[in-house]
Amino acid sequence: MDNLKQIAHNVYFTLKDKSPEAQQKLVEACQKYLNGHPGCVFFAAGILTDELDRPVNDREFQVALHVVFDSLESQNAYQVAPKHLQFIEENKEGWEKVRVFDSTVGS
Repeated sequence: MDNLKQIAHNVYFTLKDKSPEAQQKLVEACQKYLNGHPGCVFFAAGILTDELDRPVNDREFQVALHVVFDSLESQNAYQVAPKHLQFIEENKEGWEKVRVFDSTVGS
């Protein structure tokens, strides 16, 4: 039954260059390289929402990536997929910090 659980893969990027142009460039790279992988049931990439600045909001990032996979196997395959590795190689120099939060979701 555990193999039916989905995996949520959430990544928060703190950029060296925090300009709107650099943020948009990374969002576009996420869309190009990280969307459409086998087993992906949800994909979204975007920037920090300025209007949400409550005391509980973590604001130490500029770009967020949210991917939900249909299984742990799909998420594991994504980690070593050529497009994912190319995304890392082409964009890592612009990252000050990357935080990854993976969790099991679904029933």
